[in-house]
Amino acid sequence: MFENIKKNKIESGVIIAIFIVVITLIVYYICHALELGPISIVIALIFSIASAFGSYYYSDKIVLSLNKARPATKEEDLKIVNILDALMISSGLNTKPRLYVVDDPQPNAFATGRNPENAVICVTTGLLEKLDYYELEGVIAHELSHIRNYDIRLSCIVSVMVGFIVMLSDMFARMLFWGGARDRDSDSKGNGILMLIGLIFLILSPIFGSLMQLALSRKREFLADSTAVEITRNPDGLISALEKLENDPNQLQTANSATANMYIVNPFRKNTKEGKKKTTSIWSTHPSTADRIEALRNLR
Repeated sequence: MFENIKKNKIESGVIIAIFIVVITLIVYYICHALELGPISIVIALIFSIASAFGSYYYSDKIVLSLNKARPATKEEDLKIVNILDALMISSGLNTKPRLYVVDDPQPNAFATGRNPENAVICVTTGLLEKLDYYELEGVIAHELSHIRNYDIRLSCIVSVMVGFIVMLSDMFARMLFWGGARDRDSDSKGNGILMLIGLIFLILSPIFGSLMQLALSRKREFLADSTAVEITRNPDGLISALEKLENDPNQLQTANSATANMYIVNPFRKNTKEGKKKTTSIWSTHPSTADRIEALRNLR
């Protein structure tokens, strides 16, 4: 466990460094296209460092806002509050995560935050309505495992930063094409180079985003599943929960590609032929649910 925590902390630092470099390049070329001169690099560095700082310290608030989550209350969500309180004893965590709820019929959940002291567990109303006590216990224990292993820091930072990079790249490419169309004769060579760079960023940014999310090795889901069983001593609860989550037909309305990797199961439902086993591809943000269930059954 300690080895995984150390690895996650190192990967978080590396990803933040990559983010600063990429944002610096994008903003620098935007400033250069606006003919701001030598000050362009200064603006780019300030902007990239400030955005990295904001992504680190406010990533949980950004993710909760994107998912339209509300704080859980004892009056409305007593069952899940009691389950979390009971699991804290065996979780190994000193600080209880804050609980949030998303009003959505799809049963799903995720954990977020920059560290265990500032962690959040968020569940959907579909999860609360469709799972029984022991199934909910397995899901919450899974999310507590992500918090304990510092997976939340890495996944949250990547989700916010990837979305930010894609947004900037799209804005940069649009600006260059519009600007190039208005001013073709002033510096055709310079505009051509900038437009080429903008096009490269526009094409590569979604790929870059996917690769960053795949840096959150799918092994972490297997590790969180096994740690959840260690916490609850009940693999059947999590197995039953995963089966229900996988077979639920609802789409999660607040989900997006930047935050999909954070959920316990992929929030985007893909139709498969009846009887056909869903497999894990190299571009999957999650291992297949069938593989996870098989691994849990082998723990018995």
